[in-house]
Amino acid sequence: MSPVHSSWWGRGRCRSFSVTHAIIAVFGCSAACALARVTLCTKQVGAARPLQAVSACSPHHPLCHQSDPTPPVSLLEVLLDDIILTHSLFQPTDRFLQQLHHHFLMASGSPTPCWEEGEVLPRKQAVLTILLHFLETFKGILQEDESAGKVIKDLYLLIMKDASLYHELEDEILKLHQLVETVELKVTEETQPPNKQVKPLFRHFRRIDSCLQTRVAFRGSDEIFCRVYMPDHSYVTIRSRLSASVQDILSSVTEKLQYSEEQGTREEALILVAVASSGEKAVLQPSEECVFTTLGINSHLFACTKETFESLVPLPEEIQVSPGDTEIHRVEAEDIANHLTAFHWELFRCIHELEFVDYVFHGERGRRETANLELMLQRCSEVQHWVATEILLCEALGKRTHLLKKFVKIAAICKQNQDMLSFYAVVIGLNNAAVSRLRLTWEKLPGKFKNLFRKFENLTDPCRNHKTYREVLTKMKPPIIPFVPLILKDLTFLHEGSKTLLDGLVNIEKLHSIAEKVRTIRKYRSRPLCLEMESSPSQLQTKAYVRQFQVIDNQNLLFELSYKLEPSSQ
Repeated sequence: MSPVHSSWWGRGRCRSFSVTHAIIAVFGCSAACALARVTLCTKQVGAARPLQAVSACSPHHPLCHQSDPTPPVSLLEVLLDDIILTHSLFQPTDRFLQQLHHHFLMASGSPTPCWEEGEVLPRKQAVLTILLHFLETFKGILQEDESAGKVIKDLYLLIMKDASLYHELEDEILKLHQLVETVELKVTEETQPPNKQVKPLFRHFRRIDSCLQTRVAFRGSDEIFCRVYMPDHSYVTIRSRLSASVQDILSSVTEKLQYSEEQGTREEALILVAVASSGEKAVLQPSEECVFTTLGINSHLFACTKETFESLVPLPEEIQVSPGDTEIHRVEAEDIANHLTAFHWELFRCIHELEFVDYVFHGERGRRETANLELMLQRCSEVQHWVATEILLCEALGKRTHLLKKFVKIAAICKQNQDMLSFYAVVIGLNNAAVSRLRLTWEKLPGKFKNLFRKFENLTDPCRNHKTYREVLTKMKPPIIPFVPLILKDLTFLHEGSKTLLDGLVNIEKLHSIAEKVRTIRKYRSRPLCLEMESSPSQLQTKAYVRQFQVIDNQNLLFELSYKLEPSSQ
């Protein structure tokens, strides 16, 4: 991939004055007409990075027009969206907003090479255009960025002072006021925030009323209850911010345990460890944040000393199984599939589009909260293990074959619902090695369902970069729940396939490709999901079951169950 994005710009007027001048005013413009050497240059404020793309463009390039050197309006709007979505990869958000603030202040100052003298109003409109686009994109997560929020408040107050001077800005200012209220950025005297309701994570669903609630997006400032275990499996329950650091969690644990001052040295010796049901242990570093949503399905947090680290073992209840009929045997496949789709749509809607960028690129630009995306990935893994768990806990061969048939039906209905996340997860669960080795069980599956499952396997085949799946997806219309891990794979490929910065220049083509992937996510969610489901007691029971799966995620234990059911795979 080239380190530049080919495009054509000139000093002339654009058909869309506001969009063009928004980009030029704040990001700058200089042109070399002969070879279309392009520079999109941000004025340096403090240590801000220059945003530049320099290339030689063929006159036959779709963005090049010798008769009109300015690209179409839609392309300019896309470019602005690219910058808003990806600016954080080369420039912190608060610095980006400081530039907007700077340009608004300078709008009445001396003219620049790209601006004629006296163009005060267009320059202010340019800043407003970018700010409005920024707020539209970032609403819902700005509350978590205190420094960015402060700059926006200052810029908002500055703009409001101009409201009476420039009546032409009335529409933009009204929209700005509405957006500022929407993102809950207070511009009056600060008041004490109301007491927040503690939100449940998946593993905290214990009451039916909790799991039946519509899921809402998690933010770093949200508070949750969490159990932290000791080596003897006793525990303390702490109330913590979702974004709390490991050190903060250990401090809360210490306070709960009521260590005396004389025992203060023991606090320093405490470490936080994530222990999986398989017995695998990972020591978490004190500076790590947002650890709650990164835990495995049946992983737990343990606080211990370095001396007791080796003695940590998984909780007993995580390795106990109770074979027998579960809820899935009593519920129709269609009901389960529809509740899966409804729940996963809620989770998908909770993910802010920028979480996808932050998840992949956090190593380059500092980790930011991606809790909702991580919970979606956790859920995907949970569904896979749920399929294997239910089949392997079913001891009777006839019932097990019937259950296998039901899961194939569930996958088919999820695909029909355009819930490709559930579809993929169920198919992957059926392909779990502990399940696929059950020869007697698969032999008794009717031929019709065997053929259907083979088609599903072909659809999920990763060959040729998931070509079959991508072709099916392009034929679907919103609403769609995509297989989220593949989106992250694509973004990772874009990230690792080319550099973001090269010789001080920003790789505009790379940023555009990233932004295009984000816009695809927008498209999937551009229409609401409409599923007709009853609200009868039995349906509520099914809903509760689907939203709080109890699963075995220890592959060794799954194999043990498998070999008990069918000792030989011959």
